[in-house]
Amino acid sequence: MIAPAMALRGVTKRFGSVIALRDVDIEVRPGEVHCLLGDNGAGKSTLIKILSGVFRPTAGEILIDGGPVVFRNPRDAQERGIATVFQDLGMIPLMSISRNFFLGREPLKGIFPFRRFDKDQANTVARAAMADIGIDVRDPTQAVGTLSGGERQSVAIARAIHFGAKVLILDEPTSALGVHQAAMVLKFVIEARLRGLAVIFISHNIHHAYPVGDVFTLLNRGQNQGTYRKSEISREEVMQIMSGGEDLRSLEAEIEGLLSAIAEKESTQPAATA
Repeated sequence: MIAPAMALRGVTKRFGSVIALRDVDIEVRPGEVHCLLGDNGAGKSTLIKILSGVFRPTAGEILIDGGPVVFRNPRDAQERGIATVFQDLGMIPLMSISRNFFLGREPLKGIFPFRRFDKDQANTVARAAMADIGIDVRDPTQAVGTLSGGERQSVAIARAIHFGAKVLILDEPTSALGVHQAAMVLKFVIEARLRGLAVIFISHNIHHAYPVGDVFTLLNRGQNQGTYRKSEISREEVMQIMSGGEDLRSLEAEIEGLLSAIAEKESTQPAATA
């Protein structure tokens, strides 16, 4: 089996007396989509921030290519090939596609101290990089805010691939998208996997994650409920674990009891007189 591009060993994160993550182990391999699934409050957001260098774990360690690393900040993670596409995408709506594509890494021309942004090179490279993964950009100078949600996600994925990401972390990339736009983003997730990237797909939507996922880690209240390869677990079993299983059945029984009590009460009340 291919060695992990990134791994977590016994990662725990505390905020005072609150334990957001407890002893989480994860391995992410090149050419695989590893889905981290969980409902709200499962610990997904905390885990993303640890993976991307925003938080440092209270205990445990992060390994890149088999060696332990310490991310002091997000730039450290980026320099080790960890690219994170957050839900807000980190884009500036009024700036052009090419400006957003190179944000912080702008190509320059001219001689110091008169160096300036090279618009022509940026437009050419941005268009080619996105075309390389199947994104047809009508005009790289158009404001990124004029793009659909799926197109903006695609630009962010293309940017990460172009700048040499080895691990691509996607934070709920389809959460606010329609069916067509979500399908577009999932297509580019597969493209990233085919290029040998290790993809971490974080979601609470099993219907989007299951078709593209190779491995599934299920989080619940900050704990790993199990890691499974696709051949080991069905979509329905994933949903069962995510929903809490016994907790959901108990809730359904309680609701049925309440409805029965209401129906019985209504049946015993005298009919209203005209």
